[in-house]
Amino acid sequence: MFIQINSPAGLAEVRESCRAAFARQKSRFMVCAGTGCVAMGSMPILAEFKRLIAERGLEVDVDLLFEGHEAETSAAGSGCPGFCEMGPLVRFDPQGIVYTKVKVADVPEILEASLDHGTVVERLLCQNPDGSKSLTEQEIPFYSGQQKIVLKRCGVIDPEEIREYIAIGGYQALAKVLQEYTPSQVIENVTRSGLRGRGGAGFPAGKKWAACQKADGMPKYVICNGDEGDPGAFMDRSVLESDPHAVIEGMAIAAYAIGAEKGFLYVRAEYPLAVTRLNKALEQARQWNLLGENIMGCGFNFDLEVFQGAGAFVCGESTALVRSIEGYRGWPKPFPRPRTTEVGLWDKPTLLNNVKTLAIVPEIITHGADWFSSTGTDNSPGTAVFALAGKISNSGLIEVPMGVTLRDIVYKVGGGVPNNGKFKAIQTGGPSGGCLPEELLNLKVDFDSLQSAGAMMGSGGMIVLDENSCMVDISRFFLEFTVHESCGQCIPCRDGIYQMLHILTTITSGKGQLEDLALLEEMGQTIIASSICGLGQSAPNPVLTTLRYFRHEYEAHILEKACPALNCKELIAYWIDPEKCTACGRCRKACPVEAIKGEKKVPHLIDQNICNKCGICLETCPEKFSAVSKITGRQRIELLEGSPV
Repeated sequence: MFIQINSPAGLAEVRESCRAAFARQKSRFMVCAGTGCVAMGSMPILAEFKRLIAERGLEVDVDLLFEGHEAETSAAGSGCPGFCEMGPLVRFDPQGIVYTKVKVADVPEILEASLDHGTVVERLLCQNPDGSKSLTEQEIPFYSGQQKIVLKRCGVIDPEEIREYIAIGGYQALAKVLQEYTPSQVIENVTRSGLRGRGGAGFPAGKKWAACQKADGMPKYVICNGDEGDPGAFMDRSVLESDPHAVIEGMAIAAYAIGAEKGFLYVRAEYPLAVTRLNKALEQARQWNLLGENIMGCGFNFDLEVFQGAGAFVCGESTALVRSIEGYRGWPKPFPRPRTTEVGLWDKPTLLNNVKTLAIVPEIITHGADWFSSTGTDNSPGTAVFALAGKISNSGLIEVPMGVTLRDIVYKVGGGVPNNGKFKAIQTGGPSGGCLPEELLNLKVDFDSLQSAGAMMGSGGMIVLDENSCMVDISRFFLEFTVHESCGQCIPCRDGIYQMLHILTTITSGKGQLEDLALLEEMGQTIIASSICGLGQSAPNPVLTTLRYFRHEYEAHILEKACPALNCKELIAYWIDPEKCTACGRCRKACPVEAIKGEKKVPHLIDQNICNKCGICLETCPEKFSAVSKITGRQRIELLEGSPV
């Protein structure tokens, strides 16, 4: 069922009806239905909750509009709560009890404890580093250092039900704008808030909106850039999956401000769940008269459609994205060129913002510009959303105030390196960002501070590296990605990055020269200065920052033919210590290429000419013997010189 909302007052009535229905509901099980938890089996868990609740003779599904149709105890899928490391996640409301790593077999126990005994299932609670257990999000260290604006509804509501978004204030900001604000007043509020674009560049949102409003030409367009392509990044995807109406509402407010009646949600096709939920949300919004013609009876027309990108990283660049929607190959336009706000989609003024930027806008309208700017720093107000991944105990989606230190993110929110490992670096900004060392852990996280250190905020990827990470190889990995994703249109990017990758590959193979380092720096600066788009202009950053902060690792690869992290295959060897080897034969039997030779009671040897360096010998050697080890540098060279053939 749906109701045509024909006025802001009608929206308020629906909201109060939905709130009252929630208040009458005694309890609810929210099962994470974000991509990560779905991949780990959360949908069968949700189905089991619904089946067992129905067996108890209780209503399972909620109808928030009609009294008596709400469930006494219900179960629903939620968006991503962020704590991906501990999924699948289940939350029991109204107490807010969080269960982690839930399996289908756990559902009966959770139901019985929650509904029959008023207790909790201790073994499924989050275990903290000190051994204690946390009941709710507020008690879990992963959440305690966060401050949620963009993510505040993710994991709280069912993203496929518009009534739940309305119940907690959804579309209230749009109604307020249509009732009380002129387009210029909307832009003034966004400008005064200090909001900067969350897509990576950090351009002032209000300034961009004002430029598009003033630009000549009609019609005008609004585009949401959801083409998130950074390795390890899943911020925009999670917001689109978990809170699609917030993005839609933000786009509608932006359209009102600049005078647009049409918009596009550009989402890569690799995000099928996000696409499905967005299309469902768009259909619901149209049914309820929150999109389309004469929205809420206020005379404002605006509609949206989803455009699926083919997965080209370069289409995250504004002009390439616009060309893609127009049906052309996603190539950035060369300089000099007018801004997209002046000449964009089909040569008309176009406002293009990131998913997170648009999701913040309703919050600014609802709570005020001063409220938003009171969080964060003077030049970077608000919060930052990151996908925290890599060698970190608590991987997941986080939102922290701008100005928090890298140290707080890594250790307070992320829980540090697993197994008390040693932190080495943190990569911010994805393949376009930089690697920052341990001595910069007290650096504040904001647009300007990260840029001054040679890194960048980027769209929000953040990868933690430990002592086993080779910084030369990490640079090679990111450059390999950008070589593959370069559109090939300009020579500096197409050929320059390829040549940098060739040099890095030579160094990781132990064949580099010291003069290669100066050449890498020179080429990097040249590519930054002469490439036509942001991909080429930022691609050398991982190399330049690792040369700046980890030059000694490059020099070790070149001068000592050694990989200090014991990571680069060409520079390591596996060796069996004859004094520790008991000739148990486990490594010999496990070796896939039969490189290990030896008889019973005779210490084994590894034939270096056959060994493919898979490392299975190290894994299978009993820890109590530890006879197998990785070696590099002089030790490796000496071993090869005396290696049996």
